[in-house]
Amino acid sequence: MGKIRLSEIDTRAPKGWDKQETKDKLVSVLAELDELQNLLYAESQHAILVIIQGMDASGKDGTIRNVFGKLNPQGVLVKSFKTPTAEELSHDFLWRIHAHAPAKGIIQLFNRSQYEDVLITRVHKLIDDETAYKRMKAINHFERLLTEHNSTHILKFYLHISPEEQRQRLDERIHNPAKQWKYNEDDYKEAKLWDDYMTMYEDCFRNCNEVPWAIIPADQNWYKEYLIATTVRDTLKELKMQYPGLKKTESR
Repeated sequence: MGKIRLSEIDTRAPKGWDKQETKDKLVSVLAELDELQNLLYAESQHAILVIIQGMDASGKDGTIRNVFGKLNPQGVLVKSFKTPTAEELSHDFLWRIHAHAPAKGIIQLFNRSQYEDVLITRVHKLIDDETAYKRMKAINHFERLLTEHNSTHILKFYLHISPEEQRQRLDERIHNPAKQWKYNEDDYKEAKLWDDYMTMYEDCFRNCNEVPWAIIPADQNWYKEYLIATTVRDTLKELKMQYPGLKKTESR
């Protein structure tokens, strides 16, 4: 694919999009998604892996809560990948990721993912470029393994927030009591590395695009959530799933 330049992609909804109308449409999409997720679970022939990446305060947690929060919890799993533990670091970098690949019938959500190991590690010079490109190649092989051998459909979303919006949301974590638990002083330090992160994300998009990325404008939560919910809904509809019939009882 051609080089993606995040600075050239808008972080807001196109002019003319109505907020309330879009939120009303989202209600209908989520109702469809609920039925489709139930069908996915019942048929158990496909797995869905939703990867959500983005800068701090881009709305990863809110997306998971507002798009997937009302689905049947038996069929939706969430895994947040934080700083690797000592045990995880003693294995290859995909070891902790593969353990959470979805089984058939399941929607698995990754809040951050294997891509952290070619993003933050490069920004902070923990790995060199040669190692990073080897890891990207391994990620492509990993995603191909899931899609070709376990009927896994992978959706990769990058939540594209502006630095101005990020700063506002980080400041809100200081002043809003309901969000103070999210406050982390290191988030401001990471924000200063914005340009470095954008460079590494763009490189990642170019080299890990066998499963294509969706760049989601994320300054407005209502628009972001509508786009993601619609994409997941459409993916499930394309599977042409059917409820299994009555199970045959073996005669003795």
